[in-house]
Amino acid sequence: MQINDEYIVKIEKFSNLGTGIAKIDGQVVFVENACPEDEVKIKITKVNKNYASAKIIEIKTPSQYRVKPFCPMQKVCGACQMQFIDYEYQLQLKKQIVEDAMRTIGHIETPVNDVIASPDIKNYRQKIQYPVSQKKEGRIVAGYFKPQTHEIVNIKYCPIQPEICDDIIEFIREKALEFNITGFNEKKHTGDLRHVVIRCSADNGKCLVTLVVNATKSAPTLPHRRGNKLQDKLNNFAKAIFENFEQVTGVCVNFNSKKTNVILGQNTECICGNDFVEEKIIDKIFKIGADTFFQINPKSAENIFKYVKKEISKIENPTVLDAYAGIATFGIVVSDVAEKVVSVEENKASIEKAKEVLKANNINNIELFAQDTTKYLESVKRKFDITILDPPRKGCTKEALDEVLKHMRIRHSEAINEENLRSAQNDKTAKKSHSSKIIYVSCNPATLARDLKYLTEHGAKIESIQPFDMFCHTYHIETVAIIAL
Repeated sequence: MQINDEYIVKIEKFSNLGTGIAKIDGQVVFVENACPEDEVKIKITKVNKNYASAKIIEIKTPSQYRVKPFCPMQKVCGACQMQFIDYEYQLQLKKQIVEDAMRTIGHIETPVNDVIASPDIKNYRQKIQYPVSQKKEGRIVAGYFKPQTHEIVNIKYCPIQPEICDDIIEFIREKALEFNITGFNEKKHTGDLRHVVIRCSADNGKCLVTLVVNATKSAPTLPHRRGNKLQDKLNNFAKAIFENFEQVTGVCVNFNSKKTNVILGQNTECICGNDFVEEKIIDKIFKIGADTFFQINPKSAENIFKYVKKEISKIENPTVLDAYAGIATFGIVVSDVAEKVVSVEENKASIEKAKEVLKANNINNIELFAQDTTKYLESVKRKFDITILDPPRKGCTKEALDEVLKHMRIRHSEAINEENLRSAQNDKTAKKSHSSKIIYVSCNPATLARDLKYLTEHGAKIESIQPFDMFCHTYHIETVAIIAL
């Protein structure tokens, strides 16, 4: 098999990275934009020792699950890898992705539940991050990177995000040069505007706009400085955006002059309005800033929060550890079914946002700690009935899992002693004791499977695995696992 070779193949499966899988003489071939059961003519684009990659030249016989994408940019943009597949079948494929990870990485045989669908499959994405650049002829472009490149696809309409985002981005494209603000040149590391980040509220439709600029914050109050041409231009541009869109509650500037793929720099300043939007989950109000981690699909996230809250409510007045807490979203949502919640997050800015949310919701049974989860667990003596783990894509460290297991074992022993004492006293009215549990919320089936394998090898038992569709039309999947001793 060589590059540019052509074959006719049947797509057998779907990979965890959103490509179809075929086999040629026993060798795996990953095929872009392919659906299981497609019969396609392909051209080989890459050959490695263990696999090859290919693109479709012609669809000979389409799969029964293949549908017409509702976005004309689907193939070019690359953000919605599965949009050409029937949505109900997408859910089946995502379940298979989780099952494959559990089996091959975790060696776990616990059944995976059917995926819980997203309430909305269009206009669901409440956060966008568009890179910005400038063409040689001077035109500003903004959109997503073309797959496997750093070439920006100029997106003027995206049906998976609120329409107001398209309008704001178009205004920025058209007006930036009028304010003498240039687009970023990644190769030369020149130009002003690197990214536009928009955070919308599914609850009230309001938006927070953040302009990420190729500059360094040099003084504490950007709006009041004079004499710096870029800063003055940004002030004026931010005000124009704020004044032209009633839905925009605030415009911020984020400073990022580093040669990095990281979108946001460490410093953000609000130029106009508020530096947050409000989002509602169940009955709680959250303030979300430019750099606040919060789920991009709040309605689907609400399904997850309800699921976790229901699990916690099975225990009477539990103490809950909310680890990798962000702005303490899980802790806040479950606070009214818990006796005490401790939310731990190493990002201090997120903890400060969480304090505001606690005050706004009049919540008094949550303690906040700006600390690494492992270090916190090493330092405390208190034990928790429920530990919620919501780590980033890389999952948990072994050290963190070891600490959680240690606390679980101690709580388990305490529960047995409590039960034995009550039995000896023939106290049938006392609260029934229980073992400690972990609720592991993951956005990456591979690292979840790895961590579940470690937990089960060290005495834990998986009770259930429940996937949720948070990122419709992509191969990404959110999963909640319930673990006990």
